[in-house]
Amino acid sequence: MIELLRSSLGRLRLLAWLEGATLLILVFVSLPLKYGYGITVVSEIVGPIHGGMFLLFVLGTFSLSVERDWTFRQTTWKLLVACLIPFGTFYIDHRILKPLYANNSYE
Repeated sequence: MIELLRSSLGRLRLLAWLEGATLLILVFVSLPLKYGYGITVVSEIVGPIHGGMFLLFVLGTFSLSVERDWTFRQTTWKLLVACLIPFGTFYIDHRILKPLYANNSYE
């Protein structure tokens, strides 16, 4: 896990997992509790955390896009759309980010 923090691609992979996990908690735990039972404490805690992870992921995507000279059509738009869909960041990590990282093309 520590090796992910050594490169911008690794940090983006970590942010993808964190953003995806907080989105799933919001959609499948927080919303049912809030609207089904009136319990808002989970959304009050996880909501801002997810918002921060979302912003960091978007900023990290643009940063990596500039660093790697990606065109918007090539890869950037896929990463940005993925962070709006539940399980999207996990899919993008598996299909795009992990192969780039595994090929040692992250340095």
